Amino acid sequence: MNTNPKLAAQSPQPRPPIELRAATPDDADVMAKLINLAGEGLPVYLWQDMIEGNETAWDVGRRRAQREEGGFSYRNTCLAIGDDQIMGAITAYGQPDAFEPVDPAEIPPLFVPILELESLAPGSLYINVLAVFPPFRDRGVGSFLVRAAESDARKAGKLSVSIIASDGNPGAVRLYERLGYTACASRKMVKEDWDNPGENWILLIKEL
Repeated sequence: MNTNPKLAAQSPQPRPPIELRAATPDDADVMAKLINLAGEGLPVYLWQDMIEGNETAWDVGRRRAQREEGGFSYRNTCLAIGDDQIMGAITAYGQPDAFEPVDPAEIPPLFVPILELESLAPGSLYINVLAVFPPFRDRGVGSFLVRAAESDARKAGKLSVSIIASDGNPGAVRLYERLGYTACASRKMVKEDWDNPGENWILLIKEL
C-alpha cells in the first residue's frame, strides 16, 4: 500500500462513471446548446429564419428539441451524465430503406449536399448530433455515446450506422475513424453566410 502522501497526491484520481439517460422535454435548453455545438453554429444560423413573434434563435432551438417528432426531437436523444452534470448528447434515428430523389429546386441549397449524402446510407442508424461540452472532452464521452448508439442500432436490427462530418473538424473525423467508421463519400459544402472552415461534408459509415 502506498503510504507516501506526496506520491498519493500525484496519483490520478478515478473519474466517476459515465451514465446514459434518455432526454426529456425539460432538457430542451441544454439540447439546443449541444445541437449548435455539434453543428458548429449552423443550427443557430438556420434557427434565425424560423423565429416567430418575439422569439430568439435559441427559443427556436428549444422549441424544436421539445417536439414529439423530427430529427432534433428529445425522443431521439440520449445524454451522457457524469459529475452530476450533463456532459454531452447524441441524437440518432433510423433512416428509411429508400429515399425520394433530391430535387435541388425544392430544397434550400445549404441542405442539398447533406441530403444527398444521407441518401447514400439507406436503412442505417443516422447520428445527427454528437456533442460534448468542452470541460468534459478527452474523457471518452464521445466514444461512449457512439457505442451506445451502435448498441441501439444492433437491437433494432440495423446493419450500419452513419454520420456526416465536416472536413473542417478533423478531430471529429479522426474519432469516428478510430471507432471503425469509413469515409465513403463527400459533397462540397454550400455555406451561404454561415462561417465554417470546412470545404466538404464527409459521409462516414460503420457496418455492424
